[in-house]
Amino acid sequence: MPTLLLVRHGRSTANSEGILAGWTPGVELDEAGREQAAGLVGRLDGVPLAKVVSSPLERCRQTLEPLLAARPELGEPAVDERFGECHYGEWTGRKLGELAKEPLWRTVQDHASAAAFPGGESLRALSHRTVAAAREWDEKVAAEHGADAVWLACTHGDVIKAIVADALGLHLDHFQRINVDPCTVTAIRYTPLRPFLLRMGDTGTLTGLRPAPAREGGEPVAEGDAAVGGSTGR
Repeated sequence: MPTLLLVRHGRSTANSEGILAGWTPGVELDEAGREQAAGLVGRLDGVPLAKVVSSPLERCRQTLEPLLAARPELGEPAVDERFGECHYGEWTGRKLGELAKEPLWRTVQDHASAAAFPGGESLRALSHRTVAAAREWDEKVAAEHGADAVWLACTHGDVIKAIVADALGLHLDHFQRINVDPCTVTAIRYTPLRPFLLRMGDTGTLTGLRPAPAREGGEPVAEGDAAVGGSTGR
């Protein structure tokens, strides 16, 4: 099955100001975020991309701009609202320091599956829509580009955490144990048996995610089986 690269957008003006941006329009990358986006081009050098999908929010579109300029053959990214940020409702636009004093904060931290933002969505709903988007796009890419394809989705921190939690078989209550920094890359390969988490919050070069050449000798393990004794790498 294909390999999914989940890219969190570069650092935004809301990130640097400690504000929960949510779906607030006009939130763009700050100077550090623009540098991170420019650096993504070199980090992905040599990694073929069959498809690029994006959250509709500006900070994700801006993160992809240098990459798409360097690879004009990719065209415009497909935009899927299911990869958009959590709808934080009345929490949107508020300082994180203030929100940490709200009673709901502890629920978000310790019992995420019970957390629903006033006037917004629940973290359960976030998990359902984002995991569905990742798996459906992965199947579509496989059908159109083959099992060795690599595709990329630029999205948001809580979205990536929810998708990773699902891939690891973690209950949503544990998704706060996962950390995703700006412009990091997390790689997941889905198989008929199980997903494999190949990278988590990677900040380095990603050439190791190129499709592996066929190996000589030995019987290949079934797709979805994990290597016993550790992977041989690529």
